[in-house]
Amino acid sequence: MAMIDRRAFIVSGAAGGFALGFGLPAPAAAAADAQAADAQPPEVNAWVVIRPDETVVIRIARSEMGQGTLTGLAQLVAEELECDWSRVTTEFPTPGRNLARDRVWGDFGTGGSRGIRASHDYVRKGGAAARLMLVQAAAEGWGVPAGECSVERGVISHSSSQRSTSYGQVAAAAARLAPPSVVPLKDPSQWKLIGRPLHRLDTRDKLTGAQVYGIDLQLPGLLNAAIRDCPVAGGKLVSYDAAQAAAMPGVQRVLRVGDSAVAVVAQTWWQAKTALEAVHCEWDGGVNAQVSSATIAAQLAAGLDAAEAHVYNQRGDVDAALAGAAKQVEAVYRYPYQNHATMEPMNATALVTADRCEVWCPTQNGEAALAAAAAASGLPAARCDVYKLLLGGGFGRRGFSDYVTQAVLIARELPGTPVKLIWSREEDMTHGRYHPVMQARLRGAIDAEGRLSGLRIRLSGQSILASMRPAAQAADLDPIVFQGYWPQGDHGLAYTVPNLKIDHAMRNPHVPPGFWRGVNINQNAIFLECFIDELAEAAGVDALEFRRRLMAEHPLSLAVLNAVAERGGWGRPTAPGHHLGLAHFHAFGSHVAACAEVSVDGHRVKVHRIVGATDCGYAVNPAQIERQIAGSFVYGLSALFMQACTVKDGAVEQRNFDRYDSMRIAQMPQVETIVMPSGGFWGGVGEPTICVAAPAVLNAITRASGRRIRSFPLEGSGLQLV
Repeated sequence: MAMIDRRAFIVSGAAGGFALGFGLPAPAAAAADAQAADAQPPEVNAWVVIRPDETVVIRIARSEMGQGTLTGLAQLVAEELECDWSRVTTEFPTPGRNLARDRVWGDFGTGGSRGIRASHDYVRKGGAAARLMLVQAAAEGWGVPAGECSVERGVISHSSSQRSTSYGQVAAAAARLAPPSVVPLKDPSQWKLIGRPLHRLDTRDKLTGAQVYGIDLQLPGLLNAAIRDCPVAGGKLVSYDAAQAAAMPGVQRVLRVGDSAVAVVAQTWWQAKTALEAVHCEWDGGVNAQVSSATIAAQLAAGLDAAEAHVYNQRGDVDAALAGAAKQVEAVYRYPYQNHATMEPMNATALVTADRCEVWCPTQNGEAALAAAAAASGLPAARCDVYKLLLGGGFGRRGFSDYVTQAVLIARELPGTPVKLIWSREEDMTHGRYHPVMQARLRGAIDAEGRLSGLRIRLSGQSILASMRPAAQAADLDPIVFQGYWPQGDHGLAYTVPNLKIDHAMRNPHVPPGFWRGVNINQNAIFLECFIDELAEAAGVDALEFRRRLMAEHPLSLAVLNAVAERGGWGRPTAPGHHLGLAHFHAFGSHVAACAEVSVDGHRVKVHRIVGATDCGYAVNPAQIERQIAGSFVYGLSALFMQACTVKDGAVEQRNFDRYDSMRIAQMPQVETIVMPSGGFWGGVGEPTICVAAPAVLNAITRASGRRIRSFPLEGSGLQLV
């Protein structure tokens, strides 16, 4: 059975050109130009540039969107480089240069919690190779064997002759050497930087306001654009009346963009936005204009009873186990559409001439953005480039490049003039790539000894992969739908059930789904971990002990579950009115768990405390991991309590934060983190823990109130987070 994760899919060639150019031959002149540009200051190799003032520039191919990948990757390189961390800075190579140099920097995509775990080996080798070259250059200058030299914090020493030099002094000579063919890496026991809670490299510029995000970018002669797309996904723009808008102050152009949108270009973005509101548009939503949340829910409910579905994880005879059970438990859960709602709305700046296209944008996939720029400009990829900026939030949304396509199409109509397209908040909310909608029916068989003898899970709902490239989705198979339920691998089910069947009835409404932080583990963890509590209650067994019985073959998952139970106080008296809930999951290669402490007063819910644990194998920067856990809990609990996108007349109804809220600081529980790396593997950090907070809180709410809620968000059931 094939195991396909999100990143493997994207690398294999997703819709929108995520993998475009991977096999493009680099023109010799372009490659030579790139090499020459890289030589000043001396490039030791693709990953490391040493300036004469001893500044160490580490190139980062992945994107930084607040998760700390930039600092973590720099730590990996610096560890093997043996440089002075206080002198480290970073820069992003462009995807155009990557293509010209035969993809020397590897994959530019950032998502699926793979920024570090999918590149740790080759970036560490980049640092190690640079160190070997720098030491070799020093040794040749002294006329001694390189093996007699040592290096510490960027200083190379030869103890016998008592000579020393710095990286900055030998960098030019090192840059002329051939790279080593064999590059050994340090044993983890030798690590000095990996595993340390070092300060982030991007904090200072954020605090001082020096950091430039895409929305801040300024270029000489820059014009600004606002856009409005058809409210119904898949709909068309029939006509528009630009007469009033064209006469408004600062307006330069009113133009059609593709088949479904209209844009206004003006001196300032506010002028563009104001004029756009004066453009009268006639839309044709087609058959999708008849769709509502109710019709979507009915479509998915039918999938729960469908005769045909794709089975992805099966063992034993679950039907026989259910038929012979001492007790049967059944439940149906429902999970809504959700928006990424990044603080920085989608934006991109494009400059198009007859022979060149350049784009400045926050993107999670520079090569996908490059592919979009090339397609929209009509120019070959070798004559395009994308300059990545730090993202004001991504969460999976900026892995898509629709906003880049729009910016280039607009700039193409104003050749030689840079145009910055910024989506309004309303545009951003109503034209997202939403967390897929899903329903699940779970049935469990409890035997006479109170053990789980059979488990049947039917999923009904959207497939992200089918939406992105329908032709590639053979036999309704989408492994990503089953995250956390796989038979084995990075998303392997962390329970051993003797009789099991998990399948998916694919149902794809027109609202476009996308990768939303954690993706399908969000609902899958709720479905399973809340149902496990239901099963434990029916069996009359403590919820922790019920799980332990199923986890003997999953020691790493059991270890994190035991850790949060112990720290959280499971089995010990709590404060009056306080109740505990547990959850754990295996996702993105990591083992995660949570214990939540909750009180309920009527319709008011207070989450007092959450203990979260993760075993991600190797912990590059424990401080960043702690922040990622806390941040993921903000995102996950906001979704649980107050976030859903509803559909009326084919369009998403939530247009701003007044109807799509997020938890406030005062509502945030105390978060205690347990980072317990066991070594031997590289698991994800940014996404796995998001999925355990919600079911832990839900299980605690049930103990506190006696209510088992199976449809979300909780505000729809009258519960309010306080």
